[in-house]
Amino acid sequence: MIHHLKGQLIEKNPTNIVIDCNGVGYFVHISLHTFSLLSSASEAISIFTHLQVKEDSQTLFGFMEKSERELFRLLISVSGVGASTARTMLSSIEPRQIMEAIASGDTAKVQSIKGIGTKTAQRIILDLKDKILKVFGEGEVFVSQSNTNKEEALSALETLGFARKPAEKVIDRIMKETTDPTVETIIKLALKNL
Repeated sequence: MIHHLKGQLIEKNPTNIVIDCNGVGYFVHISLHTFSLLSSASEAISIFTHLQVKEDSQTLFGFMEKSERELFRLLISVSGVGASTARTMLSSIEPRQIMEAIASGDTAKVQSIKGIGTKTAQRIILDLKDKILKVFGEGEVFVSQSNTNKEEALSALETLGFARKPAEKVIDRIMKETTDPTVETIIKLALKNL
């Protein structure tokens, strides 16, 4: 119903903003991702919106990027994922990382978000994997080869007796520091740091 708002940013908080559009102030719920993209208050902004209508309330959600709004809409279409859970997901990790995790079937990444259990993570991936690729296209969602390498290396380290959480932290650091590492490289570097 309300596609976007264009107006003066009056108030800015990590979870919400107030936009003045020709004398009408709109209270808009936002994610931390959108908050990070906003600059200072009292500037003219344009924000994409999603209006949620319930029996007892009408809630407006705002997004700086159209792709984040589309991802939000896909997330709330999953049974058991409400607007607040979807907003928490978008606040916890970057929208692109969520899309890549869903597209590559990375249940652990989705489950790492506060409030998302194993069953919900599996349902999100099952319901949205094809839709993510259809809506955003292969070009926008990069299912990285390194993600498979990471999983293989993590599996190998677990087989060697290392705990998953510390091994995953070390591997994540290696993935950031090294450009396109092979499984063997990841394992060798991880063994030096564990």
